[in-house]
Amino acid sequence: MRAEKKRKKGRLWLKVFGILFFLLIASGGAYAYMVYQSLTTAVDTMHQPIEREKSEKRPEVITLTKTEDPDPFSVLLLGVDEREGDSGRSDTMIVLTVNPEMNSSKMLSIPRDTRTEIIGRGTTDKINHAYAFGREEMSIATVENLLDIPIDYYVKVNMEGFQDIVDAVGGIQVMNNLDFTEEEHHFSKGQIHLNGEQALPYVRMRKEDPNGDFGRQERQRQVIQGIISKGASFSSLTRFNEIFEALGKNVRTNLTFDEMLDIQKNYKKAADSVEQLQMTGQTEKIDGIYYVIVLDTEIQKVQTELKTHLEINKTGQSPTPVPTGG
Repeated sequence: MRAEKKRKKGRLWLKVFGILFFLLIASGGAYAYMVYQSLTTAVDTMHQPIEREKSEKRPEVITLTKTEDPDPFSVLLLGVDEREGDSGRSDTMIVLTVNPEMNSSKMLSIPRDTRTEIIGRGTTDKINHAYAFGREEMSIATVENLLDIPIDYYVKVNMEGFQDIVDAVGGIQVMNNLDFTEEEHHFSKGQIHLNGEQALPYVRMRKEDPNGDFGRQERQRQVIQGIISKGASFSSLTRFNEIFEALGKNVRTNLTFDEMLDIQKNYKKAADSVEQLQMTGQTEKIDGIYYVIVLDTEIQKVQTELKTHLEINKTGQSPTPVPTGG
């Protein structure tokens, strides 16, 4: 029973589009039409293409439209702290791989302080600095180099916009495993309700956490899953204007509306099983700066798992070791 609950919590945000699309077809009424119009307007606002056409790590072109034997694909989720006068850094970096044949998805959190080569910059630095140097394109290229896999799509969320999104869905429930205070908000241990104002300090805190950034990544996933769960419920349909407005203001992606519908149609079962992966490393001070050093053996292990899930290794190629400076 508990395992079933966990699987349900892991459903992807795409579920909300499936519910709305079903409602549109089933009802054919004025209300459904308003939902559809609001949704397409939000998605048009969210759509932000990038310059490159495809990944150099994937020689073939994938398509999401196939109803039989659809291709696996990957998404880079970026949580960016963008403030006035600052281009921001991607404090949250999660790689999502989806395999429809295996009916599964994998979600890998990359520590923000991981020391690696910044592709296009020619330097070794913290991986979250790639966004500050070259926005989505450099972040994607750097993650591809680190993991030796293609990144097919990206979804960027403005972390400041967490407040708008959480409030839009009417708040969320999370299971907090640590009693702490952050930015004058106290968070008790156990199941708690978060409004938008509380959600941001909840996901930002790491200094009081004995697990540091790894603990913060877990809270970020909790909030993302809480938004997905609440946003995908039928009770949230009455708040569709607020939800879509918040998404339009705070989310950017190179996925088109048609591609989102294709994913909902052809990859729905894969969203029912989401496995959480963690890339671990040791904190080390280099030239006065703290980094997370991930050993090559750990990187190769993750590479192999993700390549297998994306069916990259069908030709029998072995993972390519990637130097991280450690």
